[in-house]
Amino acid sequence: MEMMHGASLLSRPAEEFGNDTLVEEMWAAKALEHAEVHFNLKLTPYDDQIYATFRQDFPDLHVGRLTDDILKSATAKLKWRQFAEKFNKLDDYSYGTLMRADASREFSPDNSIFVFRVQFLAIEIARNREGLNDEAYEKHKPARKVPEEEQ
Repeated sequence: MEMMHGASLLSRPAEEFGNDTLVEEMWAAKALEHAEVHFNLKLTPYDDQIYATFRQDFPDLHVGRLTDDILKSATAKLKWRQFAEKFNKLDDYSYGTLMRADASREFSPDNSIFVFRVQFLAIEIARNREGLNDEAYEKHKPARKVPEEEQ
């Protein structure tokens, strides 16, 4: 119930809150939740379509290490906007989220870029399929749960 209340709060106009730290914390938690998704092998039911369209539209984009200059130049913004509109039926496709700038490093404040959701999905799907998340996944994968009878 509390999460549903928080989600409804985040959809209200920002002017209603001023500098409300609770709202800022909820946005940060939501952004972190989106950022942590990169270790999942299947991010959406549309991964194949997102990846194929991404590589068709951005065949030479090296996704290992990205910067604001690479993703947010005037030319890049236009290309990304056109890409995003192809997925406007996807929930939250244009919501902002955090993404690791360098795929070889773990998520941290100095290794993050603010992007929109479908941009994050396209880049992380590419990183997964092109093996760029393998090293980070091995370092940070959750510990295997031991069944009770093995203990």
